[in-house]
Amino acid sequence: MTETPNKARPLSPHIGIWKWGPAMTVSIVHRATGTGLTIGMLFFCWWLGALASGPAGYAAFLDVFTYQSGKLNVIGWIVGVGLTLTLFQHMASGVRHLFMDAGDNFELRANKTTAWLTFGFAIVATAAFWTALLLETPHV
Repeated sequence: MTETPNKARPLSPHIGIWKWGPAMTVSIVHRATGTGLTIGMLFFCWWLGALASGPAGYAAFLDVFTYQSGKLNVIGWIVGVGLTLTLFQHMASGVRHLFMDAGDNFELRANKTTAWLTFGFAIVATAAFWTALLLETPHV
């Protein structure tokens, strides 16, 4: 005797019922940036393999991301800045989730504020990182 479920009643709340908010956004972006960091690890493994294979292999790797002068091309900028932004966003939302796992930050206003702050931190930290990197790099 199994009971037949009532087909008119939803089994779980559908996403259309919920009001979209920053907490939902930062949670989904956290998962996406985790995937992005996995892709970043593939680039890192590619870089290590190219480095270990010798000058010709490393030169082929550099040709994908840089111009002959050594400056980043469009692909290099997208991958470099994208992975940096991904790292800082994932780190900030991870710290936010750590506080929530400890039982803090469940008050609605504070929760929304920290959700927006993760995005702000990621953008500012990425800009600061690339500014420092470009100021330290000797110009060719």
